[in-house]
Amino acid sequence: MSIAGGDAVTDGQGAVRLLDRTRTAVHPQLRSTVETLPGSMRRVAMYHFGWEHADGTPAREQPGKAIRPALVLAATRALGADEASAVKAAAAVELAHNFTLLHDDIVDEDVTRRHRPTAWTVFGIPDALIAGDAMSALALRMLAEDPHPASAAASARLAACIIELCAGQQADCAFEQRAPREVSLDECLAMATAKTGALLGASCAIGALYAGAGDEEVAAMDAFGREAGLAFQLIDDLIGIWGDPDRTGKPAGADLVAHKKSLPVVAALASGTPAGDELAELYARPVLDAEAVRAAADAVERAGGRDWAQDQAAERMGRAVEHLAQAVPDLAAAGDMLALAEFVTRRTR
Repeated sequence: MSIAGGDAVTDGQGAVRLLDRTRTAVHPQLRSTVETLPGSMRRVAMYHFGWEHADGTPAREQPGKAIRPALVLAATRALGADEASAVKAAAAVELAHNFTLLHDDIVDEDVTRRHRPTAWTVFGIPDALIAGDAMSALALRMLAEDPHPASAAASARLAACIIELCAGQQADCAFEQRAPREVSLDECLAMATAKTGALLGASCAIGALYAGAGDEEVAAMDAFGREAGLAFQLIDDLIGIWGDPDRTGKPAGADLVAHKKSLPVVAALASGTPAGDELAELYARPVLDAEAVRAAADAVERAGGRDWAQDQAAERMGRAVEHLAQAVPDLAAAGDMLALAEFVTRRTR
């Protein structure tokens, strides 16, 4: 199945259509794989993906964006191969991503995702945690059982990526225990690259492997995804502060309430401005009420954290395009990848 049609996708609506076609191509494989999980784990996973209600009855909830599987298929196509051969790999990447979401919701104590209660609040922490573990193993099994000649290399790459993103998540958690100004911007950038950039990089690299690309092209695709992933995280951090709850499905200022050392926050704290000092004082409080959250968001903006994050996202996307050109000199062939990268840096939820 071709998910891209003819001409490259070049606008936001085109990217949305590309993501819709990715879900059409990948979700049947994804769902049939999830349904192989044992009873209680299957129930949690089916709920998390929006395919069932908590009582096990069918649901038609809003699905995830499917950016990572779309990158797998788009990378395969950009390098001249049939993306249909990489559908299982794309589904494996989406499974790995959703394993991290199940765990992130527990670690961050998030109570909503995609406009409904998170799995751990419905089924309890143990069941949600174990279901996430099972989904991680299921992703690697999918690749290991795929007869495609690139599956072994892809499985090894995804496993290494999972270790890296776990390290990024651990660093993110550790930052919360440190004083507001003890986390440097370089540390925060390294954490975000591991936590978010690694999986987008692996998605692009796996697509390249399934296209039979050489080491240099695979490395360039990985670098593209990592830079695009960092841009993605910068925008995600902005949404975590200023996102519209009606669009995000999460409370306003959720990252500030959690005292997250997100990129715009750390940039503001390191700004050496009076607003940065105000933010440090607010973050020293054990609890931030609604008024304090608004004050913290205002301090981040006045300290330049919002502008810095937006500028960095644009800079990282420029670097991403440079890497992509190394793998695909004729960027017209990589139009879908560029459209996806543009989409993630302009999104509002």
